[in-house]
Amino acid sequence: MQPGAVIRILGIDPGSRITGYGIIDSDGRRSVHVASGCLRTGDGGLPERLAAIFAGIQSLMAEHRPAAVAVERVFVARNADSALKLGQARAAAICATFATGAEVHEYAPRAIKQAIVGIGQADKAQVGHMVSVLLNHREPLEVDAADALAVALCHAHTRPLAARLAGALLAGTRLAGSRAARAGRGRGLRR
Repeated sequence: MQPGAVIRILGIDPGSRITGYGIIDSDGRRSVHVASGCLRTGDGGLPERLAAIFAGIQSLMAEHRPAAVAVERVFVARNADSALKLGQARAAAICATFATGAEVHEYAPRAIKQAIVGIGQADKAQVGHMVSVLLNHREPLEVDAADALAVALCHAHTRPLAARLAGALLAGTRLAGSRAARAGRGRGLRR
C-alpha cells in the first residue's frame, strides 16, 4: 500500500467472551469510522466460543474487505488460564483473516495507548474519549469496540512512518551495495 493511499483497517481487541472489532478507512492523516461492535460468544465451552470468534471475524472480513488487520498483543493476564484463553481467542481471530490475504499487524497495549492518547498508561475512559474525538464519533461506543478502533487507529498512525522507514532502509541498502560494488572494481582475484 502506498503511503497516503486510503486503506481499510480492521482492528481487533480479542477476548474469549467478548471480542471487539473496529473498522476504519484511513489515509494516515484522516480516519473515518466504518463499523464497530462486539462479537459476544456466550457461555458455551471454549471450543464453541473460539468457533464463534473465528466465524464472526471471517464474516467481517468478507463483508468489509479490509486490506490490513491490527490486533492487540496478549499482555500478561492475572493468571495463566486467562492468558491461555486470551491467546487462543486471539489466534482464532487472526486465523480467520488468512483467506483474504490481508496484512496482519500486532501492537502492544502500551503502544496503542501511546499512539492514541499520548500516554502509555492511559485508562479505558481516556482511550474511548480519544477514539471518539479522532473519528468524530458522537454515539457512545462499547469499551471493547472502542479498544478495537484504537488498535486500528494505532496502525493507521504507525503505517506512514513504517513505510518511510522501509523506504529509507531500502535506499540505504542500495547505497551500501553500490559503494561495495565500486570498492570491489579492479580487485580481481590473484592466483
